[in-house]
Amino acid sequence: MCGFFSIKAQDSTATEPATAVEETSSASEEVAPPESASFHQLIKEKFIEGGPPFMWPILICMILGLAFSLERIIALNLATTNTKKLLTQVEEALSSGGVEAAKEVTKNTRGPVASIFTQGLMRSSEGIDMVEKSVVSYGGVEMGKLEKGLIWISLFISLGPMLGFFGTVVGMVSAFDAIEAAGDISPQVVAGGMKVALITTVGGLIVGIVLQILYNYLVSKIDGLVNSMEDASISLVDLLVKHKLSK
Repeated sequence: MCGFFSIKAQDSTATEPATAVEETSSASEEVAPPESASFHQLIKEKFIEGGPPFMWPILICMILGLAFSLERIIALNLATTNTKKLLTQVEEALSSGGVEAAKEVTKNTRGPVASIFTQGLMRSSEGIDMVEKSVVSYGGVEMGKLEKGLIWISLFISLGPMLGFFGTVVGMVSAFDAIEAAGDISPQVVAGGMKVALITTVGGLIVGIVLQILYNYLVSKIDGLVNSMEDASISLVDLLVKHKLSK
């Protein structure tokens, strides 16, 4: 009998560690940290926390600003012309076929520089002064085309942060209203309004920063094209004088 009880005691002792291991493993499963949220899910949560009435206008400013910026980037890249190559082709055409041959070269070339050349060549028979006036006048027209749409990008650069600050003011007013209603300044009372205030500010600043970078890139691109247009126009006048095609 003593041997039987000693064996049962050993069996019960042997099963206790296994039970403890199972409990430990189940407890570890319960306290396992949750998976981190994805970037998309995090943005979605912050958008909702900031308040859709304030975040939707900021998001619309971002979308429209990016759309105008993308359209201008594509248009300016298409307007870029190899002016040295074009001047060489025009000079060869003037030497071989005269003004008409040069016009065909410029008409078949894309970009504002080629358009200015075409206008200048069309006035070549009226004298060099008329060529210069035509080039200067049409250069202003082409520059206006290059700057098309920049005013809207500038608008969204200003409007995005302004909408963010508007949400900040509304959030602060909401926080003070909650404090007045509760009669107590506690983190729970102020947290909601402060969260709206800070998230809308961050959203508006992001819109302003991104669009400002794109705007500066577009302005520098336009400046480069304008300088190229001016240099090419002077070179065209020199070519006409060289070949004595103007009166």
